[in-house]
Amino acid sequence: MPAETATALPRPPARTASAPVLTGAQAVVRSLELLGVTDVFGLPGGAILPVYDPLMDTSEIRHILVRHEQGAGHAAEGYAAASNRIGVAIATSGPGATNLVTAIADAYMDSVPLVCITGQVFSTLMGTDAFQEADIVGITMPITKHSFLVKDAEDIPGAIAAAFEVASTGRPGPVLVDITKDAQQAEAPFVWPPKIDLPGYRPVTKAHGKQIQAAAQLIAEAKKPVLYVGGGIIRARASEELLSLAESTGAPVVTTLMARGAFPDSHEQHLGMPGMHGTVPAVLALQEADLLITLGARFDDRVTGKAALFAPQAKVIHVDIDPAEISKIRTADVPIVGDLKDVLVDLDAAFRGAIEGARPDISEWWSFLDGLRSEFPLGYAPTSDGLLAPQYVIQRIGELTGPEGVYAAGVGQHQMWAAQFIKYERPNAWLNSGGAGTMGYAVPAAMGAKVAEPERTVWAIDGDGCFQMTNQELATCAINNIPIKVAIINNSSLGMVRQWQTLFYDGRYSHTNLNTGHGSIRIPDFVKLAEAYGCLAIRVEKEEDVDAAIKTALETNDRPVVIDFVVSADAMVWPMVPQGVSNSYVQYARDHSPAFGEQED
Repeated sequence: MPAETATALPRPPARTASAPVLTGAQAVVRSLELLGVTDVFGLPGGAILPVYDPLMDTSEIRHILVRHEQGAGHAAEGYAAASNRIGVAIATSGPGATNLVTAIADAYMDSVPLVCITGQVFSTLMGTDAFQEADIVGITMPITKHSFLVKDAEDIPGAIAAAFEVASTGRPGPVLVDITKDAQQAEAPFVWPPKIDLPGYRPVTKAHGKQIQAAAQLIAEAKKPVLYVGGGIIRARASEELLSLAESTGAPVVTTLMARGAFPDSHEQHLGMPGMHGTVPAVLALQEADLLITLGARFDDRVTGKAALFAPQAKVIHVDIDPAEISKIRTADVPIVGDLKDVLVDLDAAFRGAIEGARPDISEWWSFLDGLRSEFPLGYAPTSDGLLAPQYVIQRIGELTGPEGVYAAGVGQHQMWAAQFIKYERPNAWLNSGGAGTMGYAVPAAMGAKVAEPERTVWAIDGDGCFQMTNQELATCAINNIPIKVAIINNSSLGMVRQWQTLFYDGRYSHTNLNTGHGSIRIPDFVKLAEAYGCLAIRVEKEEDVDAAIKTALETNDRPVVIDFVVSADAMVWPMVPQGVSNSYVQYARDHSPAFGEQED
């Protein structure tokens, strides 16, 4: 359904004598119960207050009171991304609803199934600039799969049920349900299940057989194929099917930032992450390929570099549940619209049939790629100022926690290092803001993930800049017994911006010093701040203390833990492809590129 069509649903079936009469607010809570919701994140206010009254009575739904609505949205995202369930956030009208916008946009970019329920002013007051009125349906139209405006109590069950259907089917994404206060207060028979009428919304899940056969034939004929894997594999829960196809074809696999964990890092066919900060083998494999088998990826600019110069010799198979993504940036030679979980099973079978037992010989291709792996392994240089190397800190967090942990990152250098230096062996272990690049994502997303997966160790790997945007949710964690671990990679600056200023602006550090780390006035002092929020707080400034601090965090489960890792501000993320050029210009260190092929402007 187009985002531009925000509508009220048709009336549910006719009233029956047996249907209980509930207020609209009670209908909201009862609908969530019947849809299997067990956890919601929210913050009350006047226009949503009627819903909060019956929320107090339910024993089936845990409401977690956040300290900011953006935290509710990101927590619901983390909940969904870690568990494959739908995240739910609740807010009031006006600024409460607009505070959700960043999280909604984030979920839209990263295809996260999210339902946001907002209160709206009385329907009789809409359009009058009433107190705390905002046209949240209009505001969110471009960043939701669909938005519902509900003005009648009897429409509430249908709207909420439809929201869950839209959020979780096809390409997942956020859906908004905006309910006027008079609809919440009015009474109506509660009819369940409601009639869901979504004209035009029919996601295609089964791919066309001829396209599958054509794709299989291309794979069988390819000399330099690459499985280009995007986050759609994780959303489709298709990691097992991907592994089977990869092993059938023997082709190398690259996993984008959103797909980390979709294919095991330890697998011999995995080349790592492609893109601006991808591994040299992954970046150059795509550049040199003669066939891209693109699975749930969208040819994002951070992967392709200058799109016109990306993988210039490659034919493209593009599989996606969303037909709008096919040929949007790169024309597909074989477009396949369908659910990846089903498509991969069919494609695997078709490939096996096409090769009749004799797998294509791509040994020359692997010889080239193995040479790249040997010559350009992922690594980092020691710091020159005696401060901690952030890569080492993050690597040790991953090694000591293990693959069953969940790692949520903010945005910037620490995000890239966390994607590079933690080994991901399973889907849903890596949570980050990929498309939107939202600073402040990590702490609330980790909180949501811990609620969804309470038995797992959950880390928020955050920068000192990101942490200051949403650290108030530490109060939520402490009060609600949500013992996340937070690693602040504290370089006292907006690190990625500083890196670009170093490389492209002659070291002119305009407004990127945050004064939180080594040699600064330390405002705020993260240890004191964390202690004020009821957390165990540790500061680490020496490499020999890193492991002990991480182990203490892993052993502490009665409260959140915050570790202030004081790292070097001069550390940079490598490899790197400068923006706006061919990926052939990938640098594995400053001013060091592989001697590779013909490079064009």
